[in-house]
Formats: sequence, structure tokens, C-alpha cells
Amino acid sequence: MKKNLFFLVLICFAVVIFFKAFLLNGLLPIPSDTIVGLYHPFRDFYAKDYPNGIPFKNFLITDPVRQQYVWKNLVLESEKKLKLPLWNPYSFAGYPLLANFQSSVFYPLNLLLILPFASFWSLFILLQPLLAGIFLFLYLNNLRLARKASLLGSLTFAFCGFSIAWLEWGNILHTVLWLPLILLSIDKLLDINSRKSTIVWSIMLIFSSLSSFFAGHLQTFFYLAAFSTVYFLAKFIIGRRQLRILGIFGIIAILITVISLVQLLPTINFILLSARNLDQSWLNPGWFIPWQNVLQFFAPDFFGNPATLNYWGIWNYGEFVGYVGIVSLIFAFFAILRKDKKIIFFVAMILISLLFVLPTPLAKLPYKYALPFLSTAQPTRLLFIIDFSLSVLAALGFDYFLKVKNQIKIIYILGIFSLIFAGLWIYVFRFGKGISQINLLVARQNLIFPTVVFILSSIFIVSIILFPRKISQRETAVRFFSFLIIGLLLVDLLRFGWKYTAFTDNAYLFPTTKTTAFLEKNLGNYRIMETDSKILPPNFSNFYKFQSVDGYDPLYLQNYAEFAAAWGRGVPDIFPPFGFNRIITPENYTSDFANLLGVKYVLTFNPITEPNFKLVAEEGQTKIYENTNVLSRTFFIGRTIYANNKQSAIDLLFDKNYPLKYRAVVEGQGAENLSRAWSVGLAQIISYEENKVVIKTQNQGDGFLVLTDTNYPSWHVTIDGKEARIYKTDYNFRGVIVPKGDHILSFYISLL
Repeated sequence: MKKNLFFLVLICFAVVIFFKAFLLNGLLPIPSDTIVGLYHPFRDFYAKDYPNGIPFKNFLITDPVRQQYVWKNLVLESEKKLKLPLWNPYSFAGYPLLANFQSSVFYPLNLLLILPFASFWSLFILLQPLLAGIFLFLYLNNLRLARKASLLGSLTFAFCGFSIAWLEWGNILHTVLWLPLILLSIDKLLDINSRKSTIVWSIMLIFSSLSSFFAGHLQTFFYLAAFSTVYFLAKFIIGRRQLRILGIFGIIAILITVISLVQLLPTINFILLSARNLDQSWLNPGWFIPWQNVLQFFAPDFFGNPATLNYWGIWNYGEFVGYVGIVSLIFAFFAILRKDKKIIFFVAMILISLLFVLPTPLAKLPYKYALPFLSTAQPTRLLFIIDFSLSVLAALGFDYFLKVKNQIKIIYILGIFSLIFAGLWIYVFRFGKGISQINLLVARQNLIFPTVVFILSSIFIVSIILFPRKISQRETAVRFFSFLIIGLLLVDLLRFGWKYTAFTDNAYLFPTTKTTAFLEKNLGNYRIMETDSKILPPNFSNFYKFQSVDGYDPLYLQNYAEFAAAWGRGVPDIFPPFGFNRIITPENYTSDFANLLGVKYVLTFNPITEPNFKLVAEEGQTKIYENTNVLSRTFFIGRTIYANNKQSAIDLLFDKNYPLKYRAVVEGQGAENLSRAWSVGLAQIISYEENKVVIKTQNQGDGFLVLTDTNYPSWHVTIDGKEARIYKTDYNFRGVIVPKGDHILSFYISLL
């Protein structure tokens, strides 16, 4: 146990070294430098000292600050108040939050919310390589490998290409890191017969599987679940286990499924109402890993690196890099020489994954035939299966090398690698036709370090082989060179990781500027929009709690997408392609739709000359105009018109004789008789929260109230405590029949 503890401490030490910028200097593991370096009004805020913008490290990793960080912030703020974060009113004119799988509402590690959020996030990111390394060490140690071999495999998995590329997203690696614990639990359940141990490891399997599921990346979990299931079936069949074991795993599977329904059902409902099926990009050259990018397993930056602004390969680097280190790759290849069922399994998983991750005919079938779920899944995420399997194989190969007497076989592997590196050097100097000299220079420069690592690896490996077996100091020498090999791997992977990963000043993380301060003071329950994607880009409003008409999410409601498409086109055309994908940024501020949605402020770089807009604030290049024609977020209208289909509804909304503030279009079963006049009274929002909106009304007769928040089946309304009906109104919003008199309306959202 003490020896295991020593190696676990080494894993912790490696993680501490990687995160030294955070632990010693207080820099945060999040690309907040892109906030102040790319976008306004933050560039305006720092313009005095940085007229060209603050330098930022990696333009490729803006998603963590545009999605995961702001969503997690909303989730934890609600959970601190012991409320379920069901709805996000700050993007897309409102859309689901809990049902958005990436929000990871039920993830167990959310319990760290007692920390200030920036500290929570930093620890949340740090825990990924730490737990991944520890869990894999425990799994490999259970296979009775040499501890040094287990350490090598663990460090490989913790800092491999997939781990580094997705490190600052948070949810993807938190999904993946539970895999070795799941496999360990399966092994224990298959090998242990005592009732007590069966209960303990059953609980561990349930907990680790649910933790992976709730971590917040459905596609990656799907791959992980498929991998785990195949692993169990392979071990069960080969081991000729009793049927009793199948019963135990069947019960575990049922429990996992039942518990997961609390997240799965809302997500399925959301997906069915979303435009996800329109997210078809598989014909783009970067949808699969291009064949030439297999070279990144040997030289990760052969095609350059976005962090050094010299990437010249096909978009995008982060989806293609599966680097596991030269040392680990050598021992993974060496493991194949060993006759072992475990090795056959992991090699098979790599080959199968490569069939679907590369642009093979088989990989294209799910997209050609639009298979549900698979046809919208990015195949490159299968890289985690490849990197994990390579990490295990590296440990198995290193263990084999340390224990086998005939170590000379590894020379064959070193010979193959020598040919590969020699071929790459010959290519970049002699045969790089069609490639610019600048790009070839990048490739040459980025070949140097992997080549040096390979040469040093070869020297250390050969030193172990050649050290005389009869010399009494051999064991000490082998231990020395073994740790040199592990140290070389760590240097290789840490260098690779530091090059790509951003550690940034806390002051850059959504600072308060003159613009944000103005909006915080004056916006109220109205909305904003921008005329340029460089100004307060989609989802930034989530952090400041500004309600906006834009949004950025792979899941977005199809109704709102159609509405936004017609709004942008200026004609009643709701058919795809919409001209946007995942990112909706309406810019047509002169449309009556902007008034209808309660857009009070427009942020722009250019002067607005329309008479109903007045300049109210400026900060550098950013100007804020107030829309004086904006409608209240809730109001009574004088007449409703029934539309029997979507096209009729959007046609009516574009009818020039149709004043949006006086009439509303209603749809749906039961609305057929609502083409009539109504009494127009007063309505006032007296409380607006994420999950609840309370409105006070006064009216001399029966009225029809419009609330310009996105309509969604989980929303309900009560009038003076009694349930009433919400009608789909003006294509995307909510309408309610309100009896005459004074009333209190409460819109509230349920889980389903």
C-alpha cells in the first residue's frame, strides 16, 4: 500500500507541476484572455494600455468562456439557493438550462460550489488530469502490472492529446475520467465472490457510471458506455462466468438507467424540439480526422499549433490531436508483440475507433443514412477511446519490457519509428510539393522536439537492454533508466500541454466595464442585441444576466431558429438552411420583431440614424443606442388571429397591415375559436426569476396577455393560483386568456 501511495503522490506531483501557474501565480485555467483580447467592450476597457487588444494565447478555445463557464455559473448560483436551474432566460429569448445536457446540473462534483466560482472552476479543471491519472493507476495496478508501468500509463492518459485539447471545457474530460474506475469496478465484480465486496463494487460501478453520465457530454458518454459494455461482455464470455453475474449487471444497468432519467427525459424532450437534426457538417473536410493528420500521433504540431498562430492544417487542431507521447507510443506498439487477451481487446478498440474517426466508407454511413443520434455526433470525439487504449497498451508494453527476458524485440519497434521519423524529415526537405515554404518551415521546426525525444527514448531503452544481467547493480540501473523514461514522457507531455493551454489573469474574467455597468443599471427586464459578433458575443450575457436575443449552443429550439431566420431575412421564409449553425445573432434591429422581443438597447460600432434610436452611452468603439419603440415584455393585445400552420403564422406576422402591438397570432389545438377582439388592460411584471415570472394585471373585460418569452412545454401558468392554459403566440412566445378584473399570473416551469 505504501508503494502505491508513493506512485499516487507522483501523479499528484505531475498535476501540481502542470498547474503551477494557477497554484503559485494565481492564474486561472480558463481562456479569459480571449474575452479581453477578441471582444468589445472589453477591448475598449483596456484600449488605453493595449490599443491593439490584449494578447491572447489560443483563439481556438473560446468555447469554455462562451458556454461551459457561464452555464456552470448559472447552475451553481441556483443550486446554492437549493433551486433546480431549469431555465436560461439570458439567451435565445429564453431556452432550457437543465435539459441542456452540458449544464451538468446533477454532477456530484458540483458539491464544490461552496468555493467562490472562479476558484471552483479552477479546481474543477485541475481535478480532471488528477482523477484520470489516479483512476487509471488503480485500474492498471489491479491488472498486476509493475507500478512504474502503471504510472507511465496514468500520466499518458492524464496529459494525452485528447485530455489537453478539451481540458478547459470541463464537461468532456469529466465524462471521460470515470472510465478506468468503471472498468476497475467491472473487473472486481467479475473476480470477487464475497457478498460484501459485490455490494461495494456494485455501488462503485453505479456511482462512477452516473458521474460520467451527469458530467455533461452526452456524445462522449455514449462512446464510453458502448466501450464499457463491450469490455464487460468480452470478459464475461472469455471467462465463462455464471449467469448469476449477468443478473447482477442487469440490476446495476436498470438502476443506472432509472436514476439517469431525471436528466435524460428533459434532454430528450429538448432534442426533439431542437434544430439539432439540421446540424449536418459531415461533408466538411474537418468532420473526420484527415488521413494526413495521423502524423500528429508522432509529431503533434507537424501542421503547426493555433496557440502559436502557425497552424496550417485542416480545421480544427483540437479535434485531431491524439498525441500520447513518443515514449508511450513506442511501448504501446511493443505491447502488440505480447500474446495477451487484454492487448487484443484494446488493439481492437483502437482499430474500430479509427474506422469511424477517419474518413472511411464505413464512417460515412451513419451520415449518409441519417441514423438517429449518430448522424449528429462528431466522430473525432472517438479519439478519447484511442488515447485511453493507447495509454493502457503503453502500460502493458512497459510492464512487458521490464519483465521479459528477451527485451531485444523492442529494437524492431525502434526501427519502425526510425523509418517514420526519417521519412518525415525527408518529406519536409525534399518532397513537400504544393506546400508553402513557410508551412514546411513550421513542420521542420516542430519535428525537432519529437525527434529528440525519440532519440533519448531509444538511448534509455537500449541502455536497459545492454546493461549486463549478471551485474549486481542491474536492478538499480533498470530502476534509474525506467524513471528517466517516465520523466522524459512527462517532459514531453507537459511541454505539449503548456503550449496549448491558457492560464490567465483573474482580472480578465468578465470584467465590469462602462458598458456592462450601464446595462446592469438600466436594462431591467428588457433585452439587448448587437450588430457585430465582436460585441458582447452570444452567451456572454449569461454571466452578466442580460437578457438577449442571441445565443450559442449545439442545442437550440427549432421554433426560435425559424423565427430568427425569418427575422434576419426580412421575409416570411422559415425554411433551412438558416444561414447560421449553433450561433444565432439577429442583427436586424429596425424590424418590428426587435420591438416585439423587448430589445431596448442595441450595441454597435456604427452610428444608427433611424429616428427611434438615440445614443445613450459610448465606450471606445462600442456605442449603445436606446430603442424608443420597444414594447413591454408583457402586454394585452386587442385582437387574436388563429393560424392553422407555421407558414400561415409567419405570413401573418409579416403582414404590413398587422400591427404586432395590437394583434397576436395564436396556434395549436384549442385555439381555433380565438380569432376575436379582447379588452386591453394593464400588465406589469412584478417579479422576474429564471424559473418563475409573476405578472399583475388589471382589465375591464376578458383579455389576452402576451409574454414575449420563448414558449416551451414545461412552462405552466396560474391565475390567482388556478391553472390556466398557455397558447403558442406570435410563432414563438406565450399567450394567456385573462378574465376581467385584477389578477396575479404566475408563470412557472416544471422538470418535464
